[in-house]
Amino acid sequence: MILINVRFIVQPEHADSFRETVAPFTAATRAEDGCLFFDWFRSTDKPNEYILVEGFKDDAAEPHVNSDHFKQACELFPTVLVETPQIINTLIEGKTEWDRMAEFSVD
Repeated sequence: MILINVRFIVQPEHADSFRETVAPFTAATRAEDGCLFFDWFRSTDKPNEYILVEGFKDDAAEPHVNSDHFKQACELFPTVLVETPQIINTLIEGKTEWDRMAEFSVD
């Protein structure tokens, strides 16, 4: 699995509408064959900060970044962000789904 976490700092005037702004990109990415998950989270401490948690099959990176919707997002994001997003991108070989956390087991 390719696991990606991206931190976006959104211009304050776009913070409340950001999810709607990126909805077409989100829907198109979730429809990709190689997408395992693609989930946005808004910080409760910093209202103009969003975190994107993405999971893709190992061979899905190239089709994703070469897609029309990704290219359109490359033009869109700089118009609503304060700064270049920060990213953590890693390959976890053999993973395709979430595991249960044993330390916080719920019976």
